[in-house]
Amino acid sequence: MTDVRAGGDSFALHGLTLALDASTARGSVAVLRDGAVAARTSATMRGATEERLMPAVAAALDAADVRPGELTRVVCGGGPGGFTGLRIAAGIAKGIALASGVPLYAVSSLALVVAGEAPSLPPGRYAAVTDAMRGERFVQPAELRADGQVVPSGPARLVAVAELGGLAQAEGWHCLGPQEPGHVAWPEAAGIVRLAGSLAGVPPVSLGAWEPDYGRLAEAQVKWEAAHGRALPAR
Repeated sequence: MTDVRAGGDSFALHGLTLALDASTARGSVAVLRDGAVAARTSATMRGATEERLMPAVAAALDAADVRPGELTRVVCGGGPGGFTGLRIAAGIAKGIALASGVPLYAVSSLALVVAGEAPSLPPGRYAAVTDAMRGERFVQPAELRADGQVVPSGPARLVAVAELGGLAQAEGWHCLGPQEPGHVAWPEAAGIVRLAGSLAGVPPVSLGAWEPDYGRLAEAQVKWEAAHGRALPAR
C-alpha cells in the first residue's frame, strides 16, 4: 500500500482515488483504494463518434463498487497534450470533485507515461514523448528510481522531431510514448501510484481557476489570431 501524507490538504493515496487522463488519443481511468488499483479502463478520445471518457469513468467506478460521493480525492492529468481531450478530462474531474466535495489534484500527463510503464522498466533516465503537432513533440524527462517511484526532472518542453534523437542521446534518455517505435506507451492514470513520492506536499488545485497545461495554443486560436492580427480576447 502507498500512503504519502504531508498535511491534511496535500497529495496522498489513502482512501479512494479517482484518476483520469485524456491528453492523447487514448484516455485512461483508474480507481484506487489505499493506493492499490481497484479498477482501470481506457477510452478512445480521437476519431470516436461520441464522448467516451465519462462512460469510462462510470464503468471504472462501477467495477470498483465505488460511488462518487465515497471518493477521497480526484487526480487529473493536467497536460501538456491535446486541447479537446484535456478540456474534457478537466471538466469531468472538476465536476466530480465539486459534486463530491473532495479536492482535485493535477499531475503531469507526461509523467504518467513513464509511471504507467514503470513496473516493466529498469531504473534509469527516461523521457516521455507525446505528439505536439507542427513537427514537434512534448518531452518530459524523468528518473525511475530503484524503489519504483518516478521523479520528473525539469519542466516539459517542446522539441522538434528532427532534434529529439540527438537530444535523447546527449541526455542519456530512453524515450517512450505513443509515437515512439522503440517503446510505445501511453499516459496511464493508474501510474499515480508511482508519482506519490514526488507529489507529497503538493496542494490541490482551485476548482474555479485551474486549467490544464495545453503546451501551446489551440489550432483554432492560432488561426483566429493570424486572421485578425491580434490576440484572442479573454472570456
